[in-house]
Amino acid sequence: MGYGLRNQPFKGLYLTYQLFSTVFIRVPLWVAFAIPRSWRPRMSWSILRTLKIKLIQHIGPVAATTELGPIRASPDHRAITTGVGIKGVWVPPVPDLVFGELSTWSTVANVHPIQIPGYWIDKSGLDIPLGQAPAPGEKVLYCLHGGGFISHSAHPNDLVAYIPKGLLRHVEPMRRAFSAEYRLSKTAPHEPSNPFPAALLDALAGYNYLVNSVGFAPADIILEGDSAGGNLALALTRYLVENHASGLPAPPGALLLLSPWVDLSGHAPESTRTNLGSDYLGDTTEPASYPKLAYVGPHGIGAAEFNRYISPAGPHAQARFHGWPRTFVCAGGAEVLRDQIRALRDLMRRDIGDDLTYYEADDAVHDYIVFEWFEPERTETLKAIAGWVGA
Repeated sequence: MGYGLRNQPFKGLYLTYQLFSTVFIRVPLWVAFAIPRSWRPRMSWSILRTLKIKLIQHIGPVAATTELGPIRASPDHRAITTGVGIKGVWVPPVPDLVFGELSTWSTVANVHPIQIPGYWIDKSGLDIPLGQAPAPGEKVLYCLHGGGFISHSAHPNDLVAYIPKGLLRHVEPMRRAFSAEYRLSKTAPHEPSNPFPAALLDALAGYNYLVNSVGFAPADIILEGDSAGGNLALALTRYLVENHASGLPAPPGALLLLSPWVDLSGHAPESTRTNLGSDYLGDTTEPASYPKLAYVGPHGIGAAEFNRYISPAGPHAQARFHGWPRTFVCAGGAEVLRDQIRALRDLMRRDIGDDLTYYEADDAVHDYIVFEWFEPERTETLKAIAGWVGA
């Protein structure tokens, strides 16, 4: 695909072709092939669910094509995107909290702490003043969104915001959630920018804001991350655990990981092959994929193999989890990341024992809590998380 597709009228013509060929050719074929239950990616799936996953499998790569450029503008770290009911704040940088390995990695990558936006989401029916101090015993959800480190946003109108909204609806102790608009990574054909550890610097700033500006006790913070955000949540927790004696805030009281992407090394366990047809995520084992190259940047692809902050479940990263908070790990049985998430489960259980809770939804895809229509698995999982939070 040529870079000319970024420009009009070629971009418009390409998107028009994709729309018409999908509506009039692909959809009828997908429906026809889904009529026999044995031909569906999962026999438990309905024809409608099969069709929706097929659409996502097709539309996702088209929308993410780097040569095509963005189809629509998305909020990012450069500005607070306002709107009706949107509660955005500027989060100050934390240069005084960056030291050790994190300081070295920042120098190598030429990234530094900066001011970023963050967004509050209230439980339905509430209107909590921006940055209000916590009520006694109040729990807060701190969210780090997924998107392969290259896409999506912390903005409440982004697709991934259905995760905190769903959790707020089901988890009673939580009245609000806060999401950090961390920097996204880019590489060629774009100008390379914001490689690791830029996102970690921003996640640290958001955590410090909750503790030292808003006033939440670390024990009352539930750190949540989905997909790449789960990877980032693990990195933030690791930094807090390993450096707490150096004056950092204490680690969060609980860690919630939803379909976390925890091995960027290219290691290929069974689910990367067997679940390729049932998941929309695609092949994650390619070492030179755009998200991996963008994220590791000047550290090189070897960092995805050996760095415990980048691949905490990688076979050669030798990650340990002593002293970590209680953790809930969730995976879909039909997702390609299932086996690397199980590897993370085993590593964490080795070190924290019963403080690790693992939940796997049979025949669910990657990050299925994002999709309101993925029922009953979505609601069942949210209820299980609510029980874990209240335990």
